[in-house]
Amino acid sequence: MTQTLHVQIKSADRSDLEKRLEAIDAGEDVDPSEPTLSIENLETFGRVFRSTNLELLEAIVEHEPESIRELARLVDRNPPEVLENVNELADYGLVELEKNGRAKRPVVWYDEIDADLPLTTKSEQGPKANA
Repeated sequence: MTQTLHVQIKSADRSDLEKRLEAIDAGEDVDPSEPTLSIENLETFGRVFRSTNLELLEAIVEHEPESIRELARLVDRNPPEVLENVNELADYGLVELEKNGRAKRPVVWYDEIDADLPLTTKSEQGPKANA
């Protein structure tokens, strides 16, 4: 079964989260929401999802490496560089690092990313008047 992470470019909006938490606290049933990552802007999106990071995510999903060193071998890169990229991905919640003895095992729960990339700002999306 495919697990999808939805990515959007916009500031993180926590108002819905606060409403959901209040409903849970009140004992109400709350439908699970789709897992969504909000990226601040297109520049950050490009940095986070650059080809080297996507290659790491693909290798983690396909090969389930037991360590950063094994992941580095899979992508034919130096372990310190891979660790730096994996830490960046972990900072955005795209990778989890599990303790595996003395090593850290990179793990992702999804196998597909769905990105919402708007080409206009919200204020420009309304209907245009004919001149």
